[in-house]
Amino acid sequence: MKMIKKVMFVALAVLVASSFAAKKVKSKIGDIDLTKEKGGGSVVCTAGFNDELTIVKEADTDVLVKGNCGQGWVEKSKIEYVAALAGDKSMKLEGVDVVGWLDNPSAVFVLENDDIDFDGVNIDRDFKEYLQHTMDREQMEMHNNEN
Repeated sequence: MKMIKKVMFVALAVLVASSFAAKKVKSKIGDIDLTKEKGGGSVVCTAGFNDELTIVKEADTDVLVKGNCGQGWVEKSKIEYVAALAGDKSMKLEGVDVVGWLDNPSAVFVLENDDIDFDGVNIDRDFKEYLQHTMDREQMEMHNNEN
């Protein structure tokens, strides 16, 4: 019986903790004004388009949010939820020997910043912000006469 009580307590604690997890939102229309009262009023500050805001309290049509510029109310229709990041997906190969074989033997060169003008390339990009509309794979293939 004690074991069931412990399991139920842990389950309840997890549910309570997940319900209080901070929900992040951002503007979906550009810069938005955070106001002192629900439904409008004096502007506390202006949150930028890419600023992430944390929900403090929800009402029927408005949400109390907190951001870098301050805390205030904004209409729910002007914001959208931000998906949580999956975590760091980077790989570091420092101190690791990378060995490979080629089927067609030829000269292979590995450049290790030997060039004076070499600035390096950052390929860590998220293209979601550049998409203006959703793309359906089947429609794209039909448009490009594929399959």
